[in-house]
Amino acid sequence: MNQDTVTLWRPVGPQELALIEQAGWRAFPPRLPEQPIFYPVTTEEYAIKIARDWNVPASGVGYVTRFEVRQDFLAGYQVQTAGGNAFLEYWVPAEDLEAFNGAIVGHIEVVHEFR
Repeated sequence: MNQDTVTLWRPVGPQELALIEQAGWRAFPPRLPEQPIFYPVTTEEYAIKIARDWNVPASGVGYVTRFEVRQDFLAGYQVQTAGGNAFLEYWVPAEDLEAFNGAIVGHIEVVHEFR
């Protein structure tokens, strides 16, 4: 991480990962109508927990992605607590996802896989 970016993680299943790959590892796919919020998380440990405990039972495999986002863009969003101090995430409205993707620096990379 450099001083101008923040490292974030996102747990994903195989369908979302395929869409990220189709986007050249540079963007997350648009949210579905029943998904009004995009929520990248602030720690690798939290992303691992979601990928392992939620994505694997739901789809047989879970991945943890890591990526950098411009700090000036993230300044417009507050970190939210999701069930405890160890579970911190950004809540990005679905309509802001295109701008969020534009603030990603570099590529989205897979750092863990669970089956």
